[in-house]
Amino acid sequence: MTPLNARSIAIVGGDGIGPEVTAQGRRILALVAEKRSLPMKLMDVDYGSDAYKKHGRLLPQSTRVAMSEADAILFGATGGPAFDAIPAPVRKAESLLAVRRDFDLFANLRPVKTMPALYEASSLKRRVLDGVDMVIVRELLGGVYFGEPRGIETLPDGERRGVNTHAYTASQIRRVARAAFDLARTRRGRVCSVAKENVMEAGRLWREEVQSVHDAEYADVELSHMLADNCAMQLVRAPAQFDVIVTDNLFGDILSDCAAMATGSLGMLPSASLGPFQKSERRAALYEPVHGSAPDIAGKGLANPVGSILSVAMMFRFSLGLPAEADLIERAISDALVSGARTADIANGGKHVSTEDMGDVVVSKLTSLLT
Repeated sequence: MTPLNARSIAIVGGDGIGPEVTAQGRRILALVAEKRSLPMKLMDVDYGSDAYKKHGRLLPQSTRVAMSEADAILFGATGGPAFDAIPAPVRKAESLLAVRRDFDLFANLRPVKTMPALYEASSLKRRVLDGVDMVIVRELLGGVYFGEPRGIETLPDGERRGVNTHAYTASQIRRVARAAFDLARTRRGRVCSVAKENVMEAGRLWREEVQSVHDAEYADVELSHMLADNCAMQLVRAPAQFDVIVTDNLFGDILSDCAAMATGSLGMLPSASLGPFQKSERRAALYEPVHGSAPDIAGKGLANPVGSILSVAMMFRFSLGLPAEADLIERAISDALVSGARTADIANGGKHVSTEDMGDVVVSKLTSLLT
C-alpha cells in the first residue's frame, strides 16, 4: 500500500528514444527513494504514437489525470515518423505544446554546465569551456509557437504562404523575467535578457518589460541586454560569461541547442518546465531531456540517458525539495564520466557503452554515494 504522504511521479516515456532514456531516469528515482526511505509512487503512463495505436489518443484521459495529480512529471520525448499518420487535429490538441499550455508551464529552465571529463567531446576549445555554468530560462507559452493567426494559405494568384505570429503580452514577459531574477539570486546574481528589439516590436516590448521588472523589484541583480544573434555568437565565443539568460520561446529553443555543444552533446542537457506556485505552494512541473525523439537511433541502445537523469536531479531540487540528493545525482554522473563511461554521442568515435550500461554505471556510483 502506498503511504498517504507519498510523492507521486508520473513517468511518461513517449516516442522514439524517450522510453529508453526515461527508464534510466526512473531507476535513479527508485534508487534514491529506496536508499533514503522516501515514500514515492512512480506511475508509468502512456503518451505518444503507441498510445494512439492503443487508445486512439496521443494523450489518454488516464494519462492526463495522472499528470495533473502528480507532484512532478518525468517526460521522455515526442514526435517521429509515426506522427504523420495521426490526424492533425489530434496532434494539435494533444501535443506537448498543448500539455505545456494546459498545465501553465511557462518557465523552461535549461542548465548548461561543462564537465572537464567531456572537454574533448565538445567542438569548442578547452580554454573556452572552463567555468561554463549557466541556465537558459525560456518563456514557454508565448511567441511564435502559440501566436495566432498561423497556417498555410493559398493567395489569389496561386502563391502559397506560410504564416506564424510572434506575439507577447507584458504579463507573459514579466512573470518569466521574475523567474529568471529569482533564479539568479540563488546563483551569481546576473541576468542577460535576450531579444531582437532592433527589428521586432515584440522584442522591444520584451526589453522594456524585463527592464521595468528589474528596476522595480530586483535592483540587487545585475541585468544586461543582448541581441539574439549576438548571443548565439557569444555562446560559442565565450560561454562562461553567462549566468542566467532569459529569452523568448523561439530564441530559447535555438540558443539552448547551440549552448549544448559546450557540454559535448545535446544528450547531456536536462530541463525543467515549471508552472506558477499555487496557494498550497505546489506547482506543476515537467522534467525532460532537451533532446528530441531521435527516431533514427530508437531501439538501438545508442541514446544518452544523462539528460534524463539530470532532469531527475532537477526534479529533486525544484519539486521534491531535496537539493542534497540532487547534488549526489549530479556527482554520480560526474564520477561515471571520470571513470570513462561514454555513450556513442560523447565517445569521439571511441569505445562506447549502451544506454542501459550507462545507467548501470551511474546507478553504481550513486549507490556508493547514498550508502
